[in-house]
Amino acid sequence: MKRIVIHEEYCMGCRLCEIHCLVQHSKSKQIIKAYKGEFPKPLSRVLVEEQGYLSFALQCRHCEDAPCLEACMTGSLHRDAETGAVICHEDKCVGCWMCIMVCPLGVIARRREGKKAASKCDLCAGEKIPVCVQHCPNEAITFEER
Repeated sequence: MKRIVIHEEYCMGCRLCEIHCLVQHSKSKQIIKAYKGEFPKPLSRVLVEEQGYLSFALQCRHCEDAPCLEACMTGSLHRDAETGAVICHEDKCVGCWMCIMVCPLGVIARRREGKKAASKCDLCAGEKIPVCVQHCPNEAITFEER
């Protein structure tokens, strides 16, 4: 199964992964409209962490023993049979936030506006390569077989 791999030694903290992720998960798929005109505002499913000169992108690792899957009482979180990705069906999510509480990486977010639902990396479902990987200028994010 292919997974996103972070190489923090190459990350320069440009946050292009966050920007492209937000646009990918927007309705318009256009950067200005996504940032200024959409409601609810789309969320990036990547978070760039910075401490001193070290920075790296942090997103769902689609754990083999994903605690969020066990914690989800509605079944809105499930594993995609084809890709192995842990996916959230936001329409089924009731906003209990158990997935957020049990995530060992703290990468599941709650939508700030609009529908009460969890939001997490979906490996850009429908894309051959996730957009954070496609647009990382230093190849600090790669998509590799694991």
